[in-house]
Amino acid sequence: MACCSDRSIASPLRRLSRGFTLIEIMLAVAILGVIMVMLASSFHAVAAGKTHAEGRLLSNRQARALLAQLSSELHGAVQTPLIASHVMLVGQGRMQNGAPLDNLVISTINSGHHRSISSFGAEELVSYSGQPNPQHRGWYMLMREQRSALLSATAGIKIAPAVILAANVLGFHIRYFNGNIWIESWNSNSMPPGTQLPQAISIDLVMAGPGGAPVKLSTQVMLPMAFMQW
Repeated sequence: MACCSDRSIASPLRRLSRGFTLIEIMLAVAILGVIMVMLASSFHAVAAGKTHAEGRLLSNRQARALLAQLSSELHGAVQTPLIASHVMLVGQGRMQNGAPLDNLVISTINSGHHRSISSFGAEELVSYSGQPNPQHRGWYMLMREQRSALLSATAGIKIAPAVILAANVLGFHIRYFNGNIWIESWNSNSMPPGTQLPQAISIDLVMAGPGGAPVKLSTQVMLPMAFMQW
């Protein structure tokens, strides 16, 4: 009986000690590979989503900063009939390859931090324009140029070159409210004194985000000097 009992105990031990077969190892490796691929795909999707969100947020912040700067300069648009000033607001609506890419020239007393003349500039003549981006087809560069509105180029003042504010612009559209309707262009030189500024300006800015996806922002700016006569 003891002999039979020893054989019955040894038999399972021999089966357990023989290890895994090649098929079992290959199956385990295949399952592990599938799990690793799934994990890698998940990590890649999360990383790509994070990168896309950060890129879109960056484009959104850039567009908001541009609109804030332009709004500040428009708030300072000059119209002072009782004091000598250079009243100037010329906006030209135009299309570039099917996309709006308007031009704007404005005389402003709020020129931000981009002065062209050191310690001087009661009135600054600021212009915005768009040019094709030579490095990316379908994108445009939003350019900003600034010079004194009180001194002419003959005064010997060197005019600072235009600055690229953004190189991923898809559209830049400006409209002007004359008190009755919104119009696509404006020329203060053709307006009678006291009405040379529109009452409000609408700005639509479209910038390319991650993967070229458009990021659209809009704002409306009231021009205080269109109502308040100094």
